[in-house]
Amino acid sequence: MDNRNNTIAGWVLFAGICALGLSIGSGMLFASHNPEKPGYPIEDAEGGADSGKPAVPLPNLLAAADPAKGEAVFAKCAACHTINSGGANGIGPNLYATMGEPIGQGKAGFAFSDALKTVGGNWDFDKMDHWLTSPRKFAPGTKMSFAGLSSAEDRANLIVYLNAQGSNLPLPKAEAAPADAAAAAAPAAGADKGAAPAEAAKGAAVPAAGAAAAPAPAEAKK
Repeated sequence: MDNRNNTIAGWVLFAGICALGLSIGSGMLFASHNPEKPGYPIEDAEGGADSGKPAVPLPNLLAAADPAKGEAVFAKCAACHTINSGGANGIGPNLYATMGEPIGQGKAGFAFSDALKTVGGNWDFDKMDHWLTSPRKFAPGTKMSFAGLSSAEDRANLIVYLNAQGSNLPLPKAEAAPADAAAAAAPAAGADKGAAPAEAAKGAAVPAAGAAAAPAPAEAKK
């Protein structure tokens, strides 16, 4: 009987040791580690995946923009806006000759929101680009429900199309690309370097002339 009890106790002890070993091993294998930065990365909804890339200046985008493509983009706006001369206001105001006009005013008495009225200034290219990017950020509290255009090219195409509808403001001058600016600066730098040898040669010629004039006192003694 004692041997049987000892055997049972031995197996129980062995099982306990095995269970303890498995517990320690699984704890080491499946141990959780805190991330270096808590949370999950969320892509910028407005900036998009390319938000880290250098932005093309708006004047350059406008210079390369296509009004025909802008007309296609305007199809997204046609449900609320007309753009023909003398067109009626709808959910939104008629947009004919909008570029250059005061913001939140006119348009045959359209009821603009106070948020847009208080922005001030006129619709220039920069303001229109910001408005089309996010109306709610440009004029917090605006009644405009449109979320905005995330594509800079689409905005530029739409702006030049709007500008062609009765406004015809001159486009801003495109900015020189960094490579073009460096190329323009290179000849000037070369000219400065070229002047240095010429100055050095001129300075070297002075002692030579002085050496030729040195025998004159001896001639005077004769």
